[in-house]
Amino acid sequence: MSIRGEIIGRIGFVYGAVVVIALIIIGAILNIQYGQAEKWLKHEKVNFRERTITPTRGDIRARDGRLLASSVPEYEIRMDMVPEALTSDIFKAKIDSLALSLSKLFKDKSKDAYKKDLMAARYRKERYYLIQRNVTYHQLKQLKEFPIFRRGQYKGGLIVKSKNERKKPFDKLASRTIGYTFPGERAGGVGIEAAFDSVLSGVPGKRMEQRIAGNYWKPISDDATSDPVNGMDVITTIDINIQDVAHNALLRILKKHNARHGAAVLMEVQTGEILAIANLQKDENDNYYETFNFSVGEKTEPGSTFKLPVLMAAIEDNYVDITDSIDTEDGIVKYYDHTIRDSKRGGYGKITVQQVFEYSSNVGMTKIITQNYQGREKEFVEQLYAMHLNEKTGICIPGEASPYIKYPGDKLWSGISLPQMSYGYELQMTPLQVLMFYNAVANGGTMVKPRLIKAIQNHGKTVKRFHPDVIDKRIASPSTIKKAQIMLEGVVENGTARNLANLNFKIAGKTGTAQIANKKYGYKYQSKVSYQASFVGYFPAENPRYSCIVVVNEPSNSQYYGNAVAGPVFREIADKVYATRHEMHTPLDQVDAGIQELIPYSLSGNKNDIKYLLNEFNIPIDDKSAGTPWVVTTRTNDDVKFQNRLIRKQIVPNVVGMGIKDALPLLENAGLHVTFKGHGIITDQSLRANDVYQKGQHIELTLSNNF
Repeated sequence: MSIRGEIIGRIGFVYGAVVVIALIIIGAILNIQYGQAEKWLKHEKVNFRERTITPTRGDIRARDGRLLASSVPEYEIRMDMVPEALTSDIFKAKIDSLALSLSKLFKDKSKDAYKKDLMAARYRKERYYLIQRNVTYHQLKQLKEFPIFRRGQYKGGLIVKSKNERKKPFDKLASRTIGYTFPGERAGGVGIEAAFDSVLSGVPGKRMEQRIAGNYWKPISDDATSDPVNGMDVITTIDINIQDVAHNALLRILKKHNARHGAAVLMEVQTGEILAIANLQKDENDNYYETFNFSVGEKTEPGSTFKLPVLMAAIEDNYVDITDSIDTEDGIVKYYDHTIRDSKRGGYGKITVQQVFEYSSNVGMTKIITQNYQGREKEFVEQLYAMHLNEKTGICIPGEASPYIKYPGDKLWSGISLPQMSYGYELQMTPLQVLMFYNAVANGGTMVKPRLIKAIQNHGKTVKRFHPDVIDKRIASPSTIKKAQIMLEGVVENGTARNLANLNFKIAGKTGTAQIANKKYGYKYQSKVSYQASFVGYFPAENPRYSCIVVVNEPSNSQYYGNAVAGPVFREIADKVYATRHEMHTPLDQVDAGIQELIPYSLSGNKNDIKYLLNEFNIPIDDKSAGTPWVVTTRTNDDVKFQNRLIRKQIVPNVVGMGIKDALPLLENAGLHVTFKGHGIITDQSLRANDVYQKGQHIELTLSNNF
């Protein structure tokens, strides 16, 4: 073959090979483009994702705006050690300052340790190096001003991941009612958190992220593809001060009587607003916690507190009046093989219907009901139904138990059902359901729905306001309601709750002591009987403003009667409410003339504070002071006189007659070192008034109640 032919052959071979290779490449491209498209799209999606940005959850607040539950932001700080704009020169120049700043802020490692770790991470070219977890917002603000970090994410490598932790500033107070929701995808929860989850949650946003080495996800941009909308705030009816009293009063009684659990609820009569709701249960270590909302979720046989609706039914049906007589004989009556006894040995003999209620006579109640409703059992039960005793309250939080009031003909109805129901057995109600009924009696017969929420707010602006929800304008006739109120007042004045009588205001209510039935063993287990003590009522009796129920389950230290176990909690709550609600106090111009002349003692001190307090109680003031902030007060038969108390530099002030609250800042601001002993008002001071003193000099104050 000629040289020319050989050359052409070789060129042809190369050309053919190039064509074949080109065809293979084109085929591979087409295969990737179309045949393997789904596979590579999935791979791309794996390396990029759209992450949901959780919005800040709204707050739950008390009626005065104080936080009950709030989302506190916490941050995780990471660092991209090799962003393009972070050159080696910049890193070396600033690493010492950054390490020192981190060491001072977190105080967990030395400057040298931070520097060593950062340089090692830089050497490894880490794109998602962990600096610190659980960083507060205040720390984050400082950290953003540190060397390198102040350059931002793309120039300084700063990566901030945020999360919100739900906190309850008042810890255990009403914690079960405030509630919680389950984390993640799990649905449900308890309390207000669950009931208003959609309001509190807000609307999530979106942000694109990219997978990087180490299987970490890094935000592609600081900007979200859609911004989250934060949740709105829920304003509750809870009064933190009263809630604190209810919680601690209940806790003390539970500890004193070694009880299993207990509940206390305080409600406004007119509105149905719940001001306090406490639920405490003993754990295996004998500590008490809010683990279940017994007020709403536990139904039990109420016992004697149910005698009120029973008697009201009989009065409403015109079978009895409160002045009628009932012979309770020796306090024992038998129905079939079931014996019913009064707590008083020997019985009460012949007493009125009102006294049957005041003394809580079981025998008297069974006689009234069996004599009038035997053969007319449906009429009796339907009268109870007409007063909504078989209905839930409809409280906004989940978990309310349904009341159980059996009906004649039911599977469990028996010959003793009627007498048993007459004093609160063979039926079940929750504490809140019982309270709603008593509140209706206090409210003149108008039954209002108990409520926990006042309003929904968005950035302080009210979006929705909740108003009283009337269930029934009249659960019974006005005459029946009036007789019920008379009987309830009589319980405290003459009956089983005489220990709760109050000189400042009248309480009306009913004690309850019920045996607790065990599903398996009945009312007795190992020869022992468990009890539930309760007291429910309202105050002040002559003009009801607040209703309250207290239930204590299984007190085990010998006492179990409602007046002795539940009553003191009711009384303590009522006293606190009375002390903090000046509108409940009788104005001075309406009290007896003898009392009107008694102008109260007033401490000397800050003029504005004293003046505000005296004005609140309409106490006359004779102001002889000349505009000074500190005054000496003098009580007369007609008013409280104000006179000047001059405070001069380097002259010992006269603080005799003041309270320590005013005297302490006054003396310390003057440069004196203060100690004090005793309590009451200041009756003596170790440095004489109007003497010259030196800063840092010691002064001792003596306090006494004998003034």
